[in-house]
Amino acid sequence: MEKYRTIAQNGHTELIIKKSRFIAEIARIEDEAAAQDFINTIKKKYAKATHHCYAYQLGFNQEIQRMSDDGEPSGTAGSPILEVLEKQNLVNVICVVTRYFGGIKLGAGGLIRAYGSATAAAVETVGKVAGIAQDQYEITIQYNRLDILTHWLTEQQINIFDTRYTDKVSLNIWLDQDRVQETLTAMTNLLADQLELKKISSGFNEVPIA
Repeated sequence: MEKYRTIAQNGHTELIIKKSRFIAEIARIEDEAAAQDFINTIKKKYAKATHHCYAYQLGFNQEIQRMSDDGEPSGTAGSPILEVLEKQNLVNVICVVTRYFGGIKLGAGGLIRAYGSATAAAVETVGKVAGIAQDQYEITIQYNRLDILTHWLTEQQINIFDTRYTDKVSLNIWLDQDRVQETLTAMTNLLADQLELKKISSGFNEVPIA
């Protein structure tokens, strides 16, 4: 039940193409005000640069899309940046590609490749995550059931993100919402009903995309 994809963290990368320096700064954003703040921050950070071209997408279904060539020939900067974000289905993300002109003209095709490549490199650098609709559960068991349960969870590729030891053992896990009942039933059968289940929350758990 993947709901959205976005970047794992903010970051940047740099490419040198025919003596021009392309710096791609990429970040997660929640609204257009945050996007504008990020653009302004990058412009101040690289105040002497020739261009600050950008594109961003907002909303789970990419409802809002904005881009700017910032003085580059029309369609050679903002559009290839946005195309990378679109093709990788990244939402709530902005990429600003700053260019320091190196004295050699790249032509329209060269610019399109440069801005697209810088954006793609930035995405690869920071990584991607998928927001999965999941429920968080606390599983409490006796110590003699711990090895059985942890081995089974590993087989099912269910990660334990918190463990607490008292007179019993409590483990917190995230379960995909479309398989919650199936998973809980299998776990209960595995442990012969010797467990306590408590639903903690529902939401989106972000998992890395290879």
